[in-house]
This record gives sequence, structure tokens and C-alpha cells, in this order.
Amino acid sequence: MFRTLMTAASALALAACATGPDHVAPQTPSAAAGAFVAATTPALDPLAPVRADWWKLYDDPVLDGLIADAQAANTDVRVAVARLDRARAALRETRTDRLPQVGVGAGASYGRVPAAQLPPGAPRQDWSIDAGLDVAYEVDLFGRVTRGIEAARGDLGAAQADEEAVRVAVTAQTVRAYADAASAAERIGVAERIVALLDRSLSLTQRRQQVGLTTGLDTARIATLRDQRRAEIPALAAERDAALFRLATLTGRAPAELPPIAGQRAVTLRLAQPIPVGDGAALLARRPDVRAAERRLAAATARIGVATADLYPRISLGGSVGSTGANIADVFGGGPLRWLLGSLISWSFTDHERARARVAGAEADSRAALAQFDGTVLRALEETETALSGYARMLDRRTALRAARDSAERAARIVRAQQREGQVDGLVLLDAERSFAETEAQLAAIDAGIATAQIDLFRALGGGWGGTTRAPG
Repeated sequence: MFRTLMTAASALALAACATGPDHVAPQTPSAAAGAFVAATTPALDPLAPVRADWWKLYDDPVLDGLIADAQAANTDVRVAVARLDRARAALRETRTDRLPQVGVGAGASYGRVPAAQLPPGAPRQDWSIDAGLDVAYEVDLFGRVTRGIEAARGDLGAAQADEEAVRVAVTAQTVRAYADAASAAERIGVAERIVALLDRSLSLTQRRQQVGLTTGLDTARIATLRDQRRAEIPALAAERDAALFRLATLTGRAPAELPPIAGQRAVTLRLAQPIPVGDGAALLARRPDVRAAERRLAAATARIGVATADLYPRISLGGSVGSTGANIADVFGGGPLRWLLGSLISWSFTDHERARARVAGAEADSRAALAQFDGTVLRALEETETALSGYARMLDRRTALRAARDSAERAARIVRAQQREGQVDGLVLLDAERSFAETEAQLAAIDAGIATAQIDLFRALGGGWGGTTRAPG
């Protein structure tokens, strides 16, 4: 009986056709596949592919360990992994629609039967035990099940890409927090050196005041500048603490549990080689948000087929086998056996307007998913070009500022020497010291900005966890 049922189902399945459109990967702008417009600085390498483990370019083992901790314990990553597991479970559940539905039932009752209905010699009151096996199989003649599985597979692919996107973001945030703490520490060191330099200038000015070579006004002005620079140190220390607290959260720790080694670096993160950026085609293949948008479009396209299949009848094949007797021995010991085979056609043809409305809604969802994909591609290109341009301009600014800082340092040394010889007054020295202090602090700040721009660029480029497309399970 079961073999007969499956043979009939197989014959119908061979004639089946999936309704609705087949998914075709959307086209991206041809201009998007070429080199980036803003990749013109020597600090960028448009020929080299982006490394998935881009943070290792900084050659910092402490940072490597923090990234591993974040990937294992970050709460956002754990949420993304759970959602991915949920999508896998949904796909497994949807695939069961391809399998026959098998049910086993049994029941027992005790009752009295009218005498006219009894065979000769049978008791009027007795037990009745019934047991049976039921099998039902939906013939996917119009592809409802097939399209449903395609939609679930698209959802799984989107969930996989979303998980990678979260890992990319968490990686970038962890590097950013670590870099912010290191940059703040370096800026604190610069501020302390400036304060020490101003202390020496103040001592020299005070000695000159004591012998009548300058006035108390000059001494007060240098003291004011020294105190202003000293007042910046607590704010920088607060920035460093905030970065370390953020780093603890990103790695799944309470602030007090962050290992001390995480905050020992006092030099801004720097790269000793050009940043590999690749081209637009590699970017769009690598960015997880683009892959997630494409998979959501595939799922939305498949759901058009699911909705369209509801316009047609559903065909199910079924069968059952069972036995009834007064006791267990009668049921399973070769007693009277019943069996049947049949088919069921269900078709809500009077409700076609509702089904057509669902098809129209699914088509609208597909158009929206296509628009979201196009928007994601354009935003990916925009973010990358913006990050490339911002990084290049930041490097240009540092070059100019470094020259200004060196000039200010030379000018300050000359003025100090002239003041010792009595050639200039304290006001000239004050102006020179102020110029040097400002350029020194600006240079430290621009170094911190460059580190941030690098991290933003790596994130825009889609460098992250794995960097390869995994086939949905």
C-alpha cells in the first residue's frame, strides 16, 4: 500500500511545475565594478585584496586577543548566532513538507451493542480496541512546497550574512575602542610633555623677573598657558577610561574584569604598509549587507510562487491500515484488517480574490526588496568612497600639520635661546610656546583621527569575519 502511494506521488511530482518567477541575481551598475574614485593616495593599494583579518596589519598581539574575546563573548554576536540558528531550524521545518506525514492512532472503548446487530454467540457488552497507521503526502504539483523551501533558504542566507555583518561591526568597534584608548594615552603623554616644557619656560621667566629682566605680566601669561594645558589632561584621561570601559563591554566583560594589559598601549595604532582596498566588484561580493539584501530578494521572489500556488488546488494522497478487535491479541494477532487508499483535492476557488491579493502583496514585497538591494549597493559604494577620501585627506592634513609642528618647534628653540641672551621679551616667548603647544596637540589629535579613519575604511571595505559567501544549509 505504501509503495503504491509513493509511486503515484512520484508520478505526479514529475509533472509538477513551480509557479511564480525564478530568482535571478540582480545586476549592479557597471561602473561599480571598477577602481574606486578616491583610491589615489600612495597609502592605498587598489591591486591588493582586502584581508579578512585586517586588524593583524597592526601587529599587536593584545589586540588580536581582544578581537578573539569579542567574537566569542560579545552579546550582539550571540544574538546574531541565535538568529542564525533560528533560520536554520525554520529551513529544516519547511523541508519536512516534502515528507509524508505519518500518524499512529489507537483507542479502546467498552460498551453494549443492540442484540439485533450481534452475530450469533457474541457478547452484547465487551471491549473494542482499534489501532491504525495513517499516511498523507501533499503532491507539490504547483510548487508551493518548493517555493517555500526556496524562501526559507533565502532567509537563512540573509541570516548568515547578517551574522557576518555583526561580526564585522563588532570587530571594527573593538579595534576602535582599543585605538581610542591608546590614542588618548599618547595624547596624555604629549600634554604632559608640553606642561613640562612650559614649566621650564616659566622657571626661566621667573628667574629673569627676579633680576629685573622681565615683568610679572610675562610670568603670569606663561603660567596661564601652562595651567590651560594641564587642565586638558583630566579630559583626556576620561576619554581613555571611556574607551576601556567600551572595550570591556565589547569583549563581554564588566569594566572591572578588563585585563590591565588591554590599557597598557600608549602609542596610536599605525600601519607600516599601504591599505589593500581592491575594487568595486570585490567590495560588493565581500560586503555582508549586500549579500544579505540579495538573499532577502531571493526569499521575497520565492514567496511570490508560494502565494501563486494558492490559486490552484492542493492535491494530497493518503492511505491507512488498521485493525479492530476485542483485545490486543485480536488487533495484532491476525484479526480483521482494513486498509484504504485515496486522494484529496482542496481548492478554495471561491476565495480567489484573497489569494490574488496575497500574490500582489508578495510582488510588492519583491519590488521593495529589489529597491533595498539597489540602495544597499549604492550606500556601500558611497561609504567606501567617503572613507577612502576622508582617509586620504586626513593624511594630507597630517603632512601639512607635521611641517607646521616642526617649524613651530624650531621657532620655540630659537626664541628660548634669544630670551636667555636677553634679545627678546617674555611675550615673544609666550607666543612661540603657544604655537608649538597647539601644533603638538593638533598633531597628536590628527594621529588619533587617522587611526579612526583607517578603521572606518576597513569596515566600509567589508573586511571582517571570513569574507566568503557560505552556501545556505
